[in-house]
Amino acid sequence: MPADLTVYGLGHSGLPVVQAAVAAGISTLGYDPDEETVAGLNAGRPPADAPLTAAELRRMLSRGFRATSDPAHLGRSRTAVICAPTPLGADRALDLGAVRAAARTLASRLRPRTTVILESTVYPGSTEDVLRPILEDGSGLRAGRDFHLACSPARTDPGSRRYGYANTPKVIGGLTPACTEAAAAFYGRLTDKVVRARGPREAETTKLLEINYRQVNIALVNEMAVFCHDIGVDLWDVIRCAETKPFGFQAFRPGPGVGGHGEPVDPNYLAYRSRSLGYPLRMVEVAQEANSRMPRYVAQRAAALLNEHGKSARGARVLLLGVTYKPDLADQQGAPAREVATRLKELGAQLGYHDPYVMQWHVADQPVPRADSLYEAAAAADLTVLLQHHRTYDLQGLAAKAQLLLDTRGASPTGAAHRL
Repeated sequence: MPADLTVYGLGHSGLPVVQAAVAAGISTLGYDPDEETVAGLNAGRPPADAPLTAAELRRMLSRGFRATSDPAHLGRSRTAVICAPTPLGADRALDLGAVRAAARTLASRLRPRTTVILESTVYPGSTEDVLRPILEDGSGLRAGRDFHLACSPARTDPGSRRYGYANTPKVIGGLTPACTEAAAAFYGRLTDKVVRARGPREAETTKLLEINYRQVNIALVNEMAVFCHDIGVDLWDVIRCAETKPFGFQAFRPGPGVGGHGEPVDPNYLAYRSRSLGYPLRMVEVAQEANSRMPRYVAQRAAALLNEHGKSARGARVLLLGVTYKPDLADQQGAPAREVATRLKELGAQLGYHDPYVMQWHVADQPVPRADSLYEAAAAADLTVLLQHHRTYDLQGLAAKAQLLLDTRGASPTGAAHRL
């Protein structure tokens, strides 16, 4: 399958690249080892974590995009972008297995003057120390001389109505200045602005800083939420006031936990032990601890609310609203809803859920009943807990129907619900 661009990895970061490239008129082929994902894409069905609609996918297919899970069908492209997933393992270290596998697949068909770009979230040094040797050994070519090699970490805001691929600047760090310029020429066709980093390590570390910045600041407001509840202060009003400061403050808001694909990453902790600096990034550790406590705190608040109204958590009917990690998306990656549900079940609660984007939901391998009629379910439940604020939820109406409403997102009108 001849194509100007091949994207390796067709998940939450790879598909936006494909979509932008196809829109720019670039002949694009996608590769993913998951046969089910590929079959669904070619049939016009995006995966659950895909940041695009079925209509958008059909438009891409009509313009020539095709996906394959068979390396034999891959042609030789001028540009190859690796967007393989790098989830955190049990030891909280990034798993680069999919990146290595994609690199081996690419290496056997790499040709001179190809531009190879890594978009996956990786540790600083991975482009040079992990990706480069695999490509060079498998192709017999030399990076920086025979082919261009660069890192441009993925920057997407799924579901955003304000920021898309074109108006989000791309950071690019090449192995050599020529590598940087080759990658910049490619992204210049997709985005309004490219930002040149000093090298691939600086580009890789930019992604880690962006992820950890978000995590640390969310952890701060999550701890403030617990503190303010204990002293009887309305944190949401505090944030409203604080964000009027025109300098030195950026508003973050608490919630039931932190989800999504950008989990906190410590580049020194439990990773690359042979060359670790020997200490963790303490702020990242503390943020992870604070954020991971929130699902338990939400379950405790739910039980306390029931108790205040003369009901026990054991046997109580609890309706959970919104089980995805982000509003108005079907993606459940890392969403705190499942842990909240698990802890409520341990307390003996009878659970139901509603989510306009999730038709079936399981907790501890057991199905959770889905409410067909939202308002009737809220009226029947002893407690309704808003975990994700989808735009379709009318919180004023829900507050009027629900016996008790716990709003973990601060989205309900003042006084209409109990806020986190």
